[in-house]
Amino acid sequence: MTRDIGIGTKLIQSGVFDIAQAQSRIETANLNQNQLDLILDLAAKSANPDDLITALLKNKAWLDLPQPTLIKLSAVLGVSEKIYDWLDKRPGMIPALNQELSTNRIELISSFLNTVSDLSGDQARAALKQRYQQQVITIASCDLTGEASFAQVSQELSWLADAVLSSALCIAERELPEAAKQVSIAVIALGKTGGIELNYISDVDVVFVASPKSDVEESVALTAGTKLASLMMRICSEPTIDGVIWPVDAALRPEGKAGALVRTISSYLSYYDRWAETWEFQALLKARYSTGDEQLAQEFIQQTQELVWVAVSKPNFVTNARRMRARVEENISEREQGRQIKLGRGGLRDIEFTVQLLQLVHARTDETLRTGNTLLGLAALAQGGYVGRSDAELLRNHYIWLRTLEHRLQLRQMTRTQVLPETEFELRILGRAMEFKVDPANELLSNWKDLANQVRNLHEKLFYRPLLDAVAILPSEAIRLSESEAETRLTALGYLDAKSALRHIEALTKGAKRRAAIQRTLLPVLLNWWSAGPSPDRSLLAFRRLSEALGDTPWFLSSLRDDAQVAERVARVTGASEFLVDLLLRAPESLAMLSNDLELTPKREAELIFECQTIASRYLSDSERAVGALRSLRRRELVRIAAASVLNLISVDEVGKAITDLNRSVLDAALKVVEHQVALTLPNGVATDFAIIAMGRFGGAELGFGSDLDVLFVHRPHPGSDETQTTPVATKIASELRSLLMAPHPDPAIELDADLRPEGKKGPLVRTLDSYQAYYQRWSITWESQALLRAEFAAGNRDVADEFLQIVNPLRWPSSGIDSDQLRDVRLLKARMEAERLPKGADPALHLKLGKGGLSDVEWVAQLIQMRYSAKHSELQTTSTIETLLAAAELNLVSDSDAQILISAWRFSSQIRNGFILSLGKSSDSITTDQNQLRALSYLLNYPVDNSNQLVDDYLRTARRAREVFERLFYDS
Repeated sequence: MTRDIGIGTKLIQSGVFDIAQAQSRIETANLNQNQLDLILDLAAKSANPDDLITALLKNKAWLDLPQPTLIKLSAVLGVSEKIYDWLDKRPGMIPALNQELSTNRIELISSFLNTVSDLSGDQARAALKQRYQQQVITIASCDLTGEASFAQVSQELSWLADAVLSSALCIAERELPEAAKQVSIAVIALGKTGGIELNYISDVDVVFVASPKSDVEESVALTAGTKLASLMMRICSEPTIDGVIWPVDAALRPEGKAGALVRTISSYLSYYDRWAETWEFQALLKARYSTGDEQLAQEFIQQTQELVWVAVSKPNFVTNARRMRARVEENISEREQGRQIKLGRGGLRDIEFTVQLLQLVHARTDETLRTGNTLLGLAALAQGGYVGRSDAELLRNHYIWLRTLEHRLQLRQMTRTQVLPETEFELRILGRAMEFKVDPANELLSNWKDLANQVRNLHEKLFYRPLLDAVAILPSEAIRLSESEAETRLTALGYLDAKSALRHIEALTKGAKRRAAIQRTLLPVLLNWWSAGPSPDRSLLAFRRLSEALGDTPWFLSSLRDDAQVAERVARVTGASEFLVDLLLRAPESLAMLSNDLELTPKREAELIFECQTIASRYLSDSERAVGALRSLRRRELVRIAAASVLNLISVDEVGKAITDLNRSVLDAALKVVEHQVALTLPNGVATDFAIIAMGRFGGAELGFGSDLDVLFVHRPHPGSDETQTTPVATKIASELRSLLMAPHPDPAIELDADLRPEGKKGPLVRTLDSYQAYYQRWSITWESQALLRAEFAAGNRDVADEFLQIVNPLRWPSSGIDSDQLRDVRLLKARMEAERLPKGADPALHLKLGKGGLSDVEWVAQLIQMRYSAKHSELQTTSTIETLLAAAELNLVSDSDAQILISAWRFSSQIRNGFILSLGKSSDSITTDQNQLRALSYLLNYPVDNSNQLVDDYLRTARRAREVFERLFYDS
């Protein structure tokens, strides 16, 4: 009984997970005391004491091995179930535990070739796989007992790959002797194999280069080379009774898996010169001779390496590389989030990407950086002054820790994995293998989380902060780039004028003031975000202008420093919207809105009316000052709405309503002031009631950032007043109002467009209610009735506006609908507009307003439905295009799918029109073909900047579907 308690206690102390099971197995194993003590001692030192105890009890003869061998065996069995399977199946491999690592690549390859030299077929394959397993056992033994460093282990694994590939090629040439006579093959290692930093289990990335042997046609040689390469790959990757070595992956070749497996050097160069993408040059950075014709391989490497180091000068090279890295991270499954140590945030790929990007940027002029090995590259960057020594050391240590963790993960089953396990049992094993002893699972996860955060932060620090140090008064403690080196890096980040960018950075960071110190902290992160946008130059300049405008305003820089969301929003605004930046420069204090989502919520109309009327009352006797203050308020609210739109906080429908509410409130207050001023000039006051009717998109509450305000002016003389006297007064009010709203002022003008009035520009600017009624009853034509569908109160006397609407309701919502002549008129007018009003040279497919499937198509369908059916269905009596279409679908006048197609097209076109104003600061009714403008528009609308044609394709598809619905509903129904 005493002994049982002692065993249980020792099992607990050894870290055994399943105490009861281990104790049961020991009790039935008939061990002597020495054997028991030995097993418990080995278990205590093992990463996986449970499995080690099971293995040693099953193979008790192993307990008699020499102690050094048994210690190595226990270290390996505690980590790798797969190696246990190998040793259990072939105990003759145990001596491999005591072998030393190779010190000579050529000798290792020779030993492998000797193994298969006299064999072929299945015998050769079996011998190769068993020799491979022996070498892996040796490497794992040295690795897990601390006899070899990470660098030595990854080098040995890379040399092992060369040895396996050499043996596989030897077997292939023996089995395909005719092919071997026709072609010389060189195998170029890429990826981790090429960088001499391979994992235990990984795809071995290669490309195959061929050269015809004398008197052999190139096509014949390429066919022969393809046969040899294919067989060589199968030898390594086909499963047999001895298992699989690893897959040989040639997908990094030109055109990927769809491309030729084997090419000549000239074919490779032709492709790289004309078609290669960013990632393909990054891949070539690690190109290294592996096996085959060494002279051919070195010729390939020599000719392609020059392409690698000049690739950074290609447009958007770094931007594209960074986007590709981001896409990889975005594609990680939800289940693997936070556990993916290679591709995830702060994982191995972040370190490798940082080092490779810095190499690609600077190795063009500094050949000491040209290495495919991550650790050697990092050391060279530190030696050359491109990375601070302390940062390089930190990154080096993190990289080695992560790669070691990856090795321990893969050794478990000899499978290709980079995802931390989910079960506590597996996490404990991994934690103990990584030297965590107290609480292995939680210590491992905590260390990984902290390290991942440090790695991600180091990327920003290493790549962007040296740009600031390059223009600092004194060099930083760790690093200082020269001016030309900083310009090189800025150019790589996508800056077109690196010299100017450097001057902006200097202006922002010079001096010892607190402001400059905060800027030095902020700019690395901002430079990172801007480089992902359409114009880093414009973004940096905008930020400098805003910073200088705000001066030492305390909340500005401290908010950016202390609130990551505010900093990211400022980067987004300065990178995405010239319109918003221009508004902010007129009143930079409005930037404070970015700190709070509530501050970016458009104000309710009641709030706006109250504020505007307060201003009007305060400055009632000074119309210029009053309207100026109202325009300033409007600018402030436009900032709020535009910022919310740029930051994707509100929809295009909400934008339309918010801008409409704002303009109605400002217009009503401005009218109040103007009426008061005009009244002061008249002995009997104004003597008429004045109203403004909103038309077009203003009436539909569908205004965009670049919309004029379509209006009608109407008045109703007071009883006893003469129309001939009051109409000039009303006209003066309208003219004075328009003049004040358009007068030169720091804030945006408001243009009132009255061209939709009776008789257009030839007609009187203002009419009485009676005059409107007389005109519409006698002279009105179909298009005017159609335009009145959008009529709505805007400002002034509400009773007058309501009377006006009562007058026009029978015209726009005719009780009997429209007759065939009117229907024909509507259709003819639409066709004529498409033919005559489309600007000369405009592409109908890309015109947002008048083009096929554009705004006009959708609005005319909605308006035709209203003219035909609104008298019978009050739900259609609305000025809103979208509300009309939704009501029509509810009434089964159109199908739900047709309504949604039209609504989607209308919203998309409206978004793009707003996008032009926001991104470029100017309006456009046609999608541009200018790539720089299209990139800016794409960025604002959250499309890939490097694939702006996706926006155009989406629009064309949406518009095409809308046009099909339009033609069916408008012409055929």
